[in-house]
Amino acid sequence: MSDWNKQIIEEFRANGGVVGGVFTDRPLLLLHTIGAKSGQARLHPLMYQSVAGGYAIFGSKGGAPSHPAWYHNVLANPDVEIELGTERLPVSARVATGEERDAIWTKQKADYPFFAEYDAGTERTIPVVILEPR
Repeated sequence: MSDWNKQIIEEFRANGGVVGGVFTDRPLLLLHTIGAKSGQARLHPLMYQSVAGGYAIFGSKGGAPSHPAWYHNVLANPDVEIELGTERLPVSARVATGEERDAIWTKQKADYPFFAEYDAGTERTIPVVILEPR
């Protein structure tokens, strides 16, 4: 885990899910996954969007040409957990498609324009993953 992510996770946990800096007033959760190749527990701080029946997360990876590792992890092992504030919740991950994906992604780009920059900076389709309580 990068030092930057480690600091975010520590701040998140120390402040009941509130993080400052670039994440001030932005919805953040911690995604617990199992590595697709390693089988090891992994932890990822991610922005999210509340959606009907759950939460949407975005495989933007800052506009990089490849998907983030957590995306491959949830495809291989979709039963994951999230931390929201001080709660830890079991959820199932699924990839949004079609109109559902487009509506959520359009809103995310409008609410946080840097996601539109990520989208413009890559040729891949940025995945939108829905996390639903199980």
